[in-house]
Amino acid sequence: MSKLEQTWFNDCYKSLIDSPLSHWLQTLPAQMNDWQRNAKHGEFDKWCRLLNKLPSTSPSFVDLSSSVSVGTENDVDEYTQKQIEGLLKQFMPWRKGPFHLHGIHIDTEWRSDWKWERVAPHIASLKDRNVLDVGCGSGYHMWRMLGEGASKVIGIDPTQLFLIQFHAIKQFISETDVAADNIHFLPMGIEDMQPLKAFDTVFSMGVLYHRKDPMAFLQQLKDQLRKGGELILETLVVDGDENTVLMAGERYAQMRNVWFLPSTSALSVWLGRLGFENIRVVDINHTTLDEQRSTSWMESQSLKDFLNPEDITRTIEGYPAPQRAVIVANKK
Repeated sequence: MSKLEQTWFNDCYKSLIDSPLSHWLQTLPAQMNDWQRNAKHGEFDKWCRLLNKLPSTSPSFVDLSSSVSVGTENDVDEYTQKQIEGLLKQFMPWRKGPFHLHGIHIDTEWRSDWKWERVAPHIASLKDRNVLDVGCGSGYHMWRMLGEGASKVIGIDPTQLFLIQFHAIKQFISETDVAADNIHFLPMGIEDMQPLKAFDTVFSMGVLYHRKDPMAFLQQLKDQLRKGGELILETLVVDGDENTVLMAGERYAQMRNVWFLPSTSALSVWLGRLGFENIRVVDINHTTLDEQRSTSWMESQSLKDFLNPEDITRTIEGYPAPQRAVIVANKK
């Protein structure tokens, strides 16, 4: 394992000691060692070399409560700013954000800040909580969770470019007084985690519909929560009653890996059967062309290319256009 990866994972292991998550150390180090030997992306070492070229800066401020913003353009000279931007462009596509670094606006495909604003008013305070973000992407929401006072935020996602993007942002935040020691990204899926039954809050936003077995996935989420812990589940849904579930054909909005889109009523039944209580639908929202779109930081096709150009209430395959719901529930 390279020095850089070893440092990332060792920092995570140290943070687990003397915490309610300490029993994770029974399996996690061996899993990360196996990941390094057998699962690293072919570009990973190149990405790490680029990360090491990012300059150290002295940000004048960090905002994680209303955005993810680090420093101003006045904190660095023009050459350094261009150097940072050029290196960050090497990690495209940037899908989840936005991020603001020393006057550089990483204008990501998704306005993840809008999703956070829909979710945050409806959840229990994250202050002093141990939080798991399943399918965390580049980590945008993890930083917002830390900004809400979480004592520890751990994100998991098998996509290795997201791991690199997360550490590119973390490198700048670590130069400040923000508690960056309390936030970690692990390149794994929830199916690889032992049932810890210890997190206070588990987020899963934008994952359920990618799972062939949604019930098994919801059980895996439950297995990470302590008794009484809170699940925040955000996913694609369709209109209908408790018996309504759409199983897409080969593609949904051009995505091949979409399986089950339940109604909110059906999803609530699923959660109840699995042992959740206090189940409530707190938000339903149609994804707009302003919330998901191509940008100079994500130049390939986006939502407008996946909808019927003559009727944007339908996907190009003829299904209902993306509608997303947030459901909050507690483990019995």
